[in-house]
Amino acid sequence: MKPLHLLRALVLTAGTLALLPAPAAEPAVPAKARPGAVREIVWEELVPKDWDPMKDFSATDIGRLQDGDPRATALMKKMQQAFDNAPVNASLDGAQVRIPGYIVPLEQKKAGEITEFLLVPYFGACIHTPPPPANQILHVHPAKAAKFRAMDAVWVVGTLKTARSDSGMGVAGYRMDAQSVTAYGGGAKN
Repeated sequence: MKPLHLLRALVLTAGTLALLPAPAAEPAVPAKARPGAVREIVWEELVPKDWDPMKDFSATDIGRLQDGDPRATALMKKMQQAFDNAPVNASLDGAQVRIPGYIVPLEQKKAGEITEFLLVPYFGACIHTPPPPANQILHVHPAKAAKFRAMDAVWVVGTLKTARSDSGMGVAGYRMDAQSVTAYGGGAKN
């Protein structure tokens, strides 16, 4: 993909944060303070409320940049660095959560048995488009191999940790040791 197309994709990725549904009402006691309690979360909750991914780029008119323009390439690198270093929501560290997303396989035992994957908030992330910000990527280690394919929609339940890792497919700001991975539409496949 040409630098300008990647740059526009990064801007669109940042824009998706504003399109996410409003977070669920906060419980009176944080989920990590209630042992065994699993709280369903939405992607927006992983992003600190005061973080604005486009703050440093709002003065740039991307529409004026052309493919091959070194300024487009430099801006793309700067944006990806900002995304890779996106802050996480530390209050979720250690929380038992349930979150939906799409699978980006990292390790497989054999075809269809994924032992490690990234969970991302939208279809195509990290595969067909640049990776989202680190605070929108979970590095998942399921308790047992998950029988899914790339970009399958799933629910993941487990303990969320604020731990940064770079898989080559994207920088994850979170790690999850998943107790279960099930199809988004229903039936368990783990």
